[in-house]
Amino acid sequence: MTRQAIVAANWKMNGSLALIDEMVSGLKDVKLNHNVDVVVCPSTPYLAAFAQTAKHEGLSESFHLGAQNVSEHEKGAYTGEVSTAMLQEVGTKYVILGHSERRRLYKETSTQVAHKVKAALEVGLKPILCIGESEAERATGQTQVVLFAQLQPVIDEIGIEKFKEVVIAYEPVWAIGTGKTASPAMAQETHEFIRQFLANADVEVAKKVPLLYGGSVNAANCEELFAQADIDGGLIGGASLKVDEFKVICSAAKGS
Repeated sequence: MTRQAIVAANWKMNGSLALIDEMVSGLKDVKLNHNVDVVVCPSTPYLAAFAQTAKHEGLSESFHLGAQNVSEHEKGAYTGEVSTAMLQEVGTKYVILGHSERRRLYKETSTQVAHKVKAALEVGLKPILCIGESEAERATGQTQVVLFAQLQPVIDEIGIEKFKEVVIAYEPVWAIGTGKTASPAMAQETHEFIRQFLANADVEVAKKVPLLYGGSVNAANCEELFAQADIDGGLIGGASLKVDEFKVICSAAKGS
């Protein structure tokens, strides 16, 4: 079964025009393996600048623009929000949805995330759906219960067939920005559960969904993580702000 590998850079509330220039210049000579896409997700004010710079520098078609969030509403009186149409107009292809920071700090619910996934798919954006458990939930054996509660509302909203157009990023909350990383075996075990959960609804769809790992992925641990059977790349935070390190991570990903 052919499955796309993806390395996605989540810059969070970091970055600058200078970093865009540096990143695009650095990525021009990165060697990607077969069936690997790279997605860079800068803050919203920088989306158009990244798209223009990438086009000007002739960045290959394996590199794509992603956003960090989008509104579930088409348009209207939603001050501070960004619509799917706005993202499309500046050349965005992917959008991160349901990141733990959005769930925790801005109280996004799994139902709201499901609405956002639906809105993104309706205009042809590819959602990178983030799921993951806290350290306390992992310690008390609640990981699978938490992941079920985050995934099922999305299945209910869009149907399992639409997951062919969805990317899932498993990010244990306790590993995001902490320097802690799930062991490759632990990450694989959880990714295997996610794929089996999807397979319970549709085996063929489950085989096709890229499952990314996120949580302190870096140049030192990426190769071992990406070698796991059900890990199809990564959602990269801090390391994606360092051009040379991000290039190493991109080169380590392998599509199937």
